[in-house]
Amino acid sequence: MATLLIVHHTPSPNCQALFEAVVSGATTEDIEGVRIVHRAALSATASDVLAADGYLLGTPANLGYMSGALKHFFDQVYYPCLEETVGRPFGYYVHGGNDVTGAVRAIESITTGLGWRRTAEAVTVTGEPGRADTEACWELGATVAAGLMA
Repeated sequence: MATLLIVHHTPSPNCQALFEAVVSGATTEDIEGVRIVHRAALSATASDVLAADGYLLGTPANLGYMSGALKHFFDQVYYPCLEETVGRPFGYYVHGGNDVTGAVRAIESITTGLGWRRTAEAVTVTGEPGRADTEACWELGATVAAGLMA
């Protein structure tokens, strides 16, 4: 059975809504043979990353960058996972008050360094998430999880 690891930092109701939509999409009944594991960014470990077959990342944009929690996650797992996770699929979502450009650039840069392969369009949301935003997150979760089905 394939494993999808969802690593998130969810400090606000807006981020929580996006996270819940991602999980809902990844766990839809149409997805078979994929185990979903979600970890808060501050508790996710290199062992979690190595044990997973694909990844979904979620973060708020704070002061023009990804959250410190997601950056801490990357700092902890980068070198232990560098060679073993090359080519693994991933997707991500970012929520910001008015701009997510720096957070997106940072995630793209780090995942490129890891050699991960983005398999779905990133979902970026500014302001309060609307129905289209949560639907996009649902699709993100479903798409990345479906890509891991045997």
